[in-house]
Amino acid sequence: MSFVDVPDVFIGSTDDAHTFLVLNRPVPGANRLLTDTGFTARKVNGRTVYLLAPTTSEDANEQTGIAMYGLLAHTHDLVDLSWTTRWNPQDSGTEPDLRFTFTGTALAASATTPAARSLLELHRFAPAHGDGSYRPTVPLNETDALGMVVRAEAHAHAVGIGVRVELGIPTPDAIPAPPRGPSSAVPGGPPSRPARRHTP
Repeated sequence: MSFVDVPDVFIGSTDDAHTFLVLNRPVPGANRLLTDTGFTARKVNGRTVYLLAPTTSEDANEQTGIAMYGLLAHTHDLVDLSWTTRWNPQDSGTEPDLRFTFTGTALAASATTPAARSLLELHRFAPAHGDGSYRPTVPLNETDALGMVVRAEAHAHAVGIGVRVELGIPTPDAIPAPPRGPSSAVPGGPPSRPARRHTP
């Protein structure tokens, strides 16, 4: 199993700036909702993946936000770790102070400021090499690693620390296959009324 398979809905970004969404269980009206908001459905490694081509972070934020709030009407088990959708009108475009990197099943982090280093230590990361890199203090399975990053990333956004999560997925074709055969078909039906996404 991959960390992508843990929640009902996983939203992430590939290294080449595609935004992708994976459904790990059927969600009523999801196909129509996602395609109406600009996602393209595509079969990748035996699963249906919904993709947004590289665009501005403002546009990706808008489209993903509408889709996300429509899906939240059916499940709250949704994880959004996409860096392509993190739009902030006050953003200077500088590199983030905090970076999480998934490499296969391994998780690492790096911090460039004292505030980011303190936050990592609060979330049970320990310095790895004295160069600003950090590792979890205990071995983690995919579910625990994902939860650890979700909590730390939310905390970072809440206190104004710039953060980026790199999933180790270079292109859409590298999105991992589902754990047991193709994902279930998503039933049709009218989409839920979408809501606007609010940038943290």
